[in-house]
Amino acid sequence: MLATVPPVRTFRVDALEVRVYSDQPALAAAAAAEAAACIRAALARRGEARAILASATSQIQFLAALTAAPDLDWSRVTLFHMDEYLGLSADHPASFRRFLREHLAAKIRPRALHLIAGDAPEPLKEIARYTALLQEAPIDLCCLGIGENGHIAFNDPPVADFHDPHTLKLVALDEACRRQQVGEGCFPNLEAVPRYAYTLTVPTLCQAGRLVCVVPERRKARAVRDALRGPVSESCPASILRRQPHATLFLDAESASLLDQD
Repeated sequence: MLATVPPVRTFRVDALEVRVYSDQPALAAAAAAEAAACIRAALARRGEARAILASATSQIQFLAALTAAPDLDWSRVTLFHMDEYLGLSADHPASFRRFLREHLAAKIRPRALHLIAGDAPEPLKEIARYTALLQEAPIDLCCLGIGENGHIAFNDPPVADFHDPHTLKLVALDEACRRQQVGEGCFPNLEAVPRYAYTLTVPTLCQAGRLVCVVPERRKARAVRDALRGPVSESCPASILRRQPHATLFLDAESASLLDQD
């Protein structure tokens, strides 16, 4: 089991459970323990597990804690990711495939790690291929974050659709999203950030059996406030989490800093 400390505050917003921790290490350990428990339960129930993981700098401590869990049989776990830049090679420093190789595949040996080929020559065929893999069996767990503009995966406000009929689609990236990638050091300037990306849709993310949302850092505080205190609307895609009773939002003191204290 992973060593964890209790949250400093727990509350609900509509159907969503929110847990606030003192700092990012405590948040990461608690979220990893929750994710590990979900995977163990799936393995005990049917002998395998399927999970979707986010690729972002905000997830690094969480993924480090999850991959360090000593009691997980990763050889029975199939992993997916939720987005990738269109046209980017797998070896590009900002590629999410490279991120997952470094933060997952270098540490564990899952049954399979299915990656979106951002540089596939025929994007529609790549969408069909990845959609078929996702639909082979239910997804037990989705571990996601929230972007500075409130996005989940690459469902930015201009393209998010709470009733999207697609599983995976191509989207134009919002400028605020692209600026976040520069701020995180993924690209040297805005012009270098791709304008389009593949993303799992909002319904695809929410259909997982369990949602563990990991959101540390002060730069996410405004998006967290908008998601929890504003309307449930595509203008802040993360607000859809409030309609998911199977979701838990993990915050640290910084990302929760703009929330009401009542």
